[in-house]
Order: sequence, then structure tokens, then C-alpha cells
Amino acid sequence: MITKYLDSLQLFLESLGIAPAQAAQLHSLIVIGIILLLSIVIDVALKKTIVASIRSYVRRSENEWDDIFLENRVFNRLAHIAPALLIYYTIHYSLDMPILVAIIKKISVIYIIIISLLVTNSFINSLHDIYLRFPISQDKPIKGYVQVLKLFLYMATAIILIAYLTGTRPYTLLAGLGALAAVILLIFKDTILGLVASIQISVNDMVKPGDWIEMPARQADGNVLEITLNTVKVQNFDNTISTLPTYALVSESFTNWRGMQESAGRRIKRAVNIDMKSVKFLDDEMIQRLSKIMILKPYMDERLEEIRKYNEYHQVDPTSPANGRRMTNLGTFRKYLEAYIAQLPQINKDLTLMVRQKDPTDKGIPLEIYCFSTDKGFVNYESIQSDIFDHLLAVISEFDLRVFQSVKGEDFFQNRV
Repeated sequence: MITKYLDSLQLFLESLGIAPAQAAQLHSLIVIGIILLLSIVIDVALKKTIVASIRSYVRRSENEWDDIFLENRVFNRLAHIAPALLIYYTIHYSLDMPILVAIIKKISVIYIIIISLLVTNSFINSLHDIYLRFPISQDKPIKGYVQVLKLFLYMATAIILIAYLTGTRPYTLLAGLGALAAVILLIFKDTILGLVASIQISVNDMVKPGDWIEMPARQADGNVLEITLNTVKVQNFDNTISTLPTYALVSESFTNWRGMQESAGRRIKRAVNIDMKSVKFLDDEMIQRLSKIMILKPYMDERLEEIRKYNEYHQVDPTSPANGRRMTNLGTFRKYLEAYIAQLPQINKDLTLMVRQKDPTDKGIPLEIYCFSTDKGFVNYESIQSDIFDHLLAVISEFDLRVFQSVKGEDFFQNRV
């Protein structure tokens, strides 16, 4: 039927007085123009009718999944296949040159394959976006696997295109690629390492987006933004972005602060050095003075009664401070700090809370505070910690203790004056 109309068109041109050779050329140009015009019309019609109808339906629909397919242009890209199919099946009617027709058909097939790749890529992106809507995606990111799937898709498309252009079968081409396996492994070394690392990270739940990780060797200290097949993006606290190889999280050590963030408190562990020469027994004047401290009074009463009974039972000679049991200003100060910290509302009482002495050094006796803040936010946490030590440094003189501090030249000058 189509051939009959095309022959009639050429006869019509010849009837106008055009030479047969020129009529044949003009006939080919007209048919090519008609095919191109139809291709454009079909492309526009599909977008204005079918795709527009789908878009209108999706916007009215309460389901969010179809919105994702629309945003990723799955339907738009699918519409581009129809014009290529029209050209492929009609181009031989307009040209009487088999070689040129074969070239145009090959170009049409290549175009269809590439559009199919783009449609499949958009479809995979849509499925990934749908997965991200589920809560499990926060703990089990699959972006690395999606990238692997896309990589195989691109490789398969490349093999199909090469096989089509060379006229060979795809599996024959794959067999030939076996000899290039070593080269492929070398080229895709980082990708393969990243794939293995991604699987280990996901299975072992080592890192997920949103985690605070610290990796000094890579100058990374901040929140994980994204985990991909080859890289992990970390936004540092100075708002810089560190990009780490994915396999580095498996082959190198790092700290993940997620456990702290999910726990009931953030640890405060800081010490102040006490001058050993200021440590002494409490005398009667100090006992009376310290007993007036409200949070310390219960401990003082209980401890003094315990010591009195012990010394009486063992008939201790009170004339020497070395005899029997006595209270020290350092031990009393340690109990005061424990009571003071325990009354703070920002401290979690269900977790470890203690004030301890560490091994003495040439810089004094380290007195360490060990407790957990209920507020884990960086600013509030540092404020709570600072408030505790502000109070410690201000009240320590009440116990006749001194904080160790290195002597400076001006200290000697002041002593001379």
C-alpha cells in the first residue's frame, strides 16, 4: 500500500515535467521530509497526550511512587523510542541506496539502545528513591549496590553496541574479553575494592549516613553525608567536606560516635592536677568550716562518727596525726565533688559517676572527674563540662588545696617584690 502511494508520488512529479532522475531525487527528499515530520509529530504528540495524561493522573494520585517515576523522567525518555522506530521501519521507502539505508538503520538502533539504557537508568533511580522513603534505608544504604547495578548495565549496553556494530554475537565478544580480565581488574581496582567494602560496611553496620565519625589519618571529623561505591563524603565540623575511599573504612581504623549518640549520656572525663604539697589532714578548724557546706555535711557527720568509733575501739593516741584514722583535705574534696556533680540535673545518675585519683606525677596528683552528661549536643556538652571545672577551680581553696601550675619568670619577680 505504501509503495503504491510512493510510486504515484514519483509519477506525479514526472507528470509535472521533471526529469525521471531529478524526480527520483526530489521524491526521496520529500519522503525523508515526511518521515522526519512524522517523527517530530509523534514525539510531540506522545508528550502532549500520553505523557501529559500520565502526569495529570500522577498529580491527582495519592500514591507517592508514581510521582517518583515522573520526577525521574521515565515516561518522557520512553516516549523518545517511538520516533526512532518510525525512522527504522520507513527509511527504506525514501532511499534507493542500500548502504545509506543500512547506516541510518544502524544509527536508529544505536539510538534506541541508548534511550533504553536511559529509561532503565531512570527506572533504577526511581526504585532507589522509593527505597529511601523507608526507615530501613537510614541503617542499610544501598547506593553502592545501585551503582554496581548501573555499572553492569553500562557494561552490558557497551557490549551490545559493540556486538551490533561489528556483527558478532554478544557472548562471543564476552569470551574474547576474558583475555582482558587482568587489565579490567587493574582499571576497576578501586571499584572492586569499594564494592567489597560496601558489602562489609552494610553487613557489619559499621557506618551509615548521619553518623559522626572521626578518622585523623584522613583529616575527617564530622557527619557522614553519603556512602557510594567508591567514596564516603564527610562534612567536617568546620563545614569542609572530606572525601574518603570506601575501602579505607575497612582497611583503616576510625571512630564512630553513633554509640554515644544513641546512648543515655556523653562521657565527661577530665582531670586537674593537685599540688601534692597542699595535701594534709583536717584540723578542728577545717572540720568545723567544711561541715557548714550543705551537700558535704552528711558525709562529714557520718565519716567523723565512723573515725571516732574506730579510734576509740583501738585506743589511738591522738597526740600524733599519724596514729589512727583521720580525714584529709584531698579525700574530703573528692567526696565533695562527687556530691556536687550528683546534684546537677544535667548529669545522668544511672551511668558511672566518680571522682578518682590517678597515679601521681612530677606535675602533681591528677584528680579526674568521670561522669556522663545527659545533653550530648556539642555546645551544651562543653558548657556543662566547663561549668563543673569552673566551680572546681573556684572552690578548691576552701579545702586548702592548690592546683599545680608551672612556675613562670614573673612569679619569681613577684616573690622578690
